[in-house]
Amino acid sequence: MSENVITPPSAPVVVLDHPLVQHKLTRLRQASTSTAGFRRLTREISLLMAYEATRELPLETVEIETPLEHMEGRLLSGKKLCLVSILRAGNGILDGMLDLLPAARVGHIGLFRDPESLEPVEYYMKLPEDIDARFCIVVDPMLATGHSASAAIDRLKAAGVRQLVFVCLLAAPEGVAFLSVAHPDVKIVTCAIDRELDDHGYIRPGLGDAGDRLFGTR
Repeated sequence: MSENVITPPSAPVVVLDHPLVQHKLTRLRQASTSTAGFRRLTREISLLMAYEATRELPLETVEIETPLEHMEGRLLSGKKLCLVSILRAGNGILDGMLDLLPAARVGHIGLFRDPESLEPVEYYMKLPEDIDARFCIVVDPMLATGHSASAAIDRLKAAGVRQLVFVCLLAAPEGVAFLSVAHPDVKIVTCAIDRELDDHGYIRPGLGDAGDRLFGTR
């Protein structure tokens, strides 16, 4: 299927090649990794990915007192954060990011992929009332066809959100291409871009169904 990929514009795609991220991702991919291990590794990787996802947050200079003297320090300026999980598997990434960003608001968008058309179907959405004033980090473990991610971002933009980052564990070239064309202003942060999608819309070599592996379902 990879020969049908649309060539994207110069998309803002960041692949995290840090040794810790790549080590944990390899462990995550292994079929022998238990449900508990998969949850733990996803949480650990998510915390590391949060560093890149928040890289462009603005800072302001403030005056503080240390135990020894007066100084100027830097704090986050103005931008309020919202983490938006694409249900259900997005919650696996959400937990790790909240460890680092405990004050962030949380939104949920429920989407499932129709098994025939592979198109997203929305069944739930709950967002903070002031979502239009927030910097949003949209999380979903897999960027496969890109349709679910694009649909979620469509809904957020319709709600007034103007600054977004999309974060995933794995991406397929097809999904990167689709999302980059649909939303060229949205940076994609991922740990790897795999070879291709198969005929069932699964990323290859991938890591299986992230939701099933997180929650111990089939």
